[in-house]
Amino acid sequence: MTAYPAWTPASRPGIIPLHPLSFGTILGRSFTALRQNPRVLLGFALVVQTVAYLVVLVAIGGVAFATFARLDTVRPGSEEFETILVGSIAITAIASLVLGLAAGALGVLVQAIVVTEVTHAAVAEKLRLGQLWQRVKPVAWRLIGYTALILVVIVGALAIVALVIVSLALVAVPVAVILGILIVLGMIPLAWWLTIKLLLVPAVILMEQATIGRAIGRSWRLTKGRFWPALGVIFLIPLVFGAVGQVISIPFTFLSSGLTTIISPTGDPAPAVIIGTIVTLLLAQVLTLLIQAVAVVVTSTATALIYIDARMRREGLDLDLMAYVEQRDAGATGLGDPYRAHIGREIAPRAAAPAPVPGAAPYPPAAGYPGAGYTAPGATYAPPAGYAPAAAPAPPTSEAPAATTPDPAPESPAAPAPTQWAAPGTSGSEAPRE
Repeated sequence: MTAYPAWTPASRPGIIPLHPLSFGTILGRSFTALRQNPRVLLGFALVVQTVAYLVVLVAIGGVAFATFARLDTVRPGSEEFETILVGSIAITAIASLVLGLAAGALGVLVQAIVVTEVTHAAVAEKLRLGQLWQRVKPVAWRLIGYTALILVVIVGALAIVALVIVSLALVAVPVAVILGILIVLGMIPLAWWLTIKLLLVPAVILMEQATIGRAIGRSWRLTKGRFWPALGVIFLIPLVFGAVGQVISIPFTFLSSGLTTIISPTGDPAPAVIIGTIVTLLLAQVLTLLIQAVAVVVTSTATALIYIDARMRREGLDLDLMAYVEQRDAGATGLGDPYRAHIGREIAPRAAAPAPVPGAAPYPPAAGYPGAGYTAPGATYAPPAGYAPAAAPAPPTSEAPAATTPDPAPESPAAPAPTQWAAPGTSGSEAPRE
């Protein structure tokens, strides 16, 4: 008898195939992953972006009004007027910087939520916002600290460059202008290069619980050899949303002009014209906030997918994820985090796998790849049994196996000669008729 394996349900597909990803897959899934959990991804991002924008706008407006209002109490052109003006500008600038940093910290937390959701969606897990926050909370201050560090470095570098240019301008203005142009042109590729090399730092801090210094080193190594695909994805996404924003702003521009012409054809600044313009601008701003929220989600999703792809190629993360999915769907409990299984493992470089054929079984791990399974607290990971190639059927032989040989048929009387036959109803002993 042939023994058949026990039936197990098929693994639930995630938002990406569990093999190294191509450029088109990363770019396309960055946009489509939003459908996996739109309430958490888009809803949370939109609420945070809107609240941050309104708070910053109101706070900066309040600080500016409070400081510049003092100018009405002094005579214009006096020394006191100039002192108050300079002080008001400085206070407003400092308040804008502080509030901008606070808004940036909220933006980092939004990105952290999105990255965590995407890494779980890759293994077909859909979490609520509270569950996502529990995973982000232990490293939230580390993420904010990294963002503050980057801002301090950028501001410090710009201050040094400005000081050098201003000092040189006091001696030779043409040389300072030429130097400034060269520095600006040189900073553009440098900024893009550093952006890609440090792109995965937040994802490493989140998924590997790494320190800031270790996360910078990990991001630097993981992006090695993947610079241009990562640059293409990160460059195209803002370009797409920028084009969408421009297209959406065109109807509102025509709408504002049309309302102005209809309500006040003579050009008088009537209240109706002002109200119509304000309403149009508010609608345009609402759509802008929506586009920015979607852009943050898509960019953060792309960052998470680039992180997963880089680890698949360098560390065989896809093998760990497949083993985790198979064990989980088979009913195993107490499974560890597959993203922390083999951090830093090195395997042979691999190219992106071809697109799977619909209905085909998942491809087996290539022979010789280390770490097809890993040990987690309370569970042992191993490659699923389905990954082993099926045994080849035995070649046919001249003699059938004894176990399957049918019983011999009972002997029958010898058949008559071809020229002899008996018609129905005649005796077999009669000679045939010619």
